[in-house]
Amino acid sequence: MVVVPISLLLIFGLLFMAFNSARAALLVFSGVPLALTGGIAALILRDIPLSISAGVGFIALSGVAVLNGVVMLSFIRDLEAKGKPQEEAIIEGALTRLRPVLMTALVASLGFVPMAFNVGAGSEVQRPLATVVIGGIISSTILTLLVLPALYKWFPSHIGIRRKTKPQPTS
Repeated sequence: MVVVPISLLLIFGLLFMAFNSARAALLVFSGVPLALTGGIAALILRDIPLSISAGVGFIALSGVAVLNGVVMLSFIRDLEAKGKPQEEAIIEGALTRLRPVLMTALVASLGFVPMAFNVGAGSEVQRPLATVVIGGIISSTILTLLVLPALYKWFPSHIGIRRKTKPQPTS
């Protein structure tokens, strides 16, 4: 009840410093609630109680969800800064960053599969952590790929974006 909220506040603070925009930080941070929802749903589906190791899983999950959002949003903002119209930047950014976001999600979730199905010594610690991470990554990846670009279109975060302009000829 103390560590997870503090971790989430620290994540938001780092996002704010990275983007110099509360709006951009909130857009990226929007992936965390859906990730947490996916983690909770996975615990319920597997009938695993909430525990300390599940809480650690939620912290790790928040990091992966935010990383994928940062990858997507920073690329879209870079395209806009280079002068692309917003809609083109969103479409190109979402398509170009599809593979990196999927690879991050797959590596993180597949790495936890053996832990999720472990029945040996230490499984009571490993199973909740792995279950939270796998369930949350599935839901946060969907958000990052589908919802984040749409949210960016509705709530653009132009603060801190400097469009590159062509130098004016001197006469």
